[in-house]
Amino acid sequence: MVYFLVAAAALWAMGRAMKAPVQARWTMIGLLYAAVLAALVVSPQGGPLERMLGGSLGEWLVLGGLAAVIWAYHAGLARLRGRAAEAEAAAAPAARSGAMSEVELDRYARHIFLREIGGPGQRKLRAAKVLVVGAGGLGSPALLYLAAAGVGTIGVIDDDAVEGTNLQRQVIHTDGRIGMPKVFSAETAMSAINPFVTVRPYHRRLTAEIAEDLIADYDLVLDGTDSFETRYLVNAVCVRLGKPLIGGALSQWEGQVSLWDPARGAPCYRCIFPEAPAPGLAPTCAEAGVAGPLPGVVGSMMALEAVKEIAGAGEGLRGRMMIYDGLYGETRMMRLHRRADCPDCGGIH
Repeated sequence: MVYFLVAAAALWAMGRAMKAPVQARWTMIGLLYAAVLAALVVSPQGGPLERMLGGSLGEWLVLGGLAAVIWAYHAGLARLRGRAAEAEAAAAPAARSGAMSEVELDRYARHIFLREIGGPGQRKLRAAKVLVVGAGGLGSPALLYLAAAGVGTIGVIDDDAVEGTNLQRQVIHTDGRIGMPKVFSAETAMSAINPFVTVRPYHRRLTAEIAEDLIADYDLVLDGTDSFETRYLVNAVCVRLGKPLIGGALSQWEGQVSLWDPARGAPCYRCIFPEAPAPGLAPTCAEAGVAGPLPGVVGSMMALEAVKEIAGAGEGLRGRMMIYDGLYGETRMMRLHRRADCPDCGGIH
């Protein structure tokens, strides 16, 4: 079985180097196992192939059966956890519409005590619908704090699954949920924090075919992706629909946050970043690294801006960009202006 284990490890390493999803890697190993079974079926019993593989066909079938039992156990456990979260939400003592229950009033008391939020602001949060694009480094803290703050409906779209390399910074996920789609892992964590919110997970990539219909159903969008293609898509759709967009970005020790909203006089993302940088000039976290707590700082800032925007509290980052340098503990603020020739928002007055 040593040869099989070596080959399986090589397939796993190759898949990881190619950034293949965890499910695809397991599929490759499963195909390798099927090839071993097929070879044992056609080879003579007790022959050199059986000796090389370290076991008979029956022994390999037993091994496969044990692996199937372990997989079924983990899959069943994940389903049970999801049902438990749903049951907890269903058993919440009050509906998510109408007057807040005593439990909710106690839960959100620290918000209600703030004069800038108060009862009216908390009711706005409860009625709001926010879409978060990406359940990774920035999405993780943003989703947790939006749920804890009592945002009534939170959508999250991401096509990735949880991997071990995520856990250094993506705090919404856990080691026990490695291999689970990120949106369902996030749903589990958010429902555990606050059963009074509705979580809508979308396990798929955000594409031009679905973006407009999806975003149209929400009041506010948070973009925490590291893909320029997705950022430009989200920006263009939000501009067309007149939806405010809170965007965040990271690079090693530095992060930035802004509120893109040309419908209310602020620039859009393409006004400031008209073109994606050339390959290699803006490396991703996987390529350049990132300090673990930095996404927590910037993602929390995004959640705070969302709470302010929904509740109408204070002055948001509309027309401004906050840049945080974690290495030197400095924060800078930049004033931003619209471009009349912007291809996304140039026709908006």
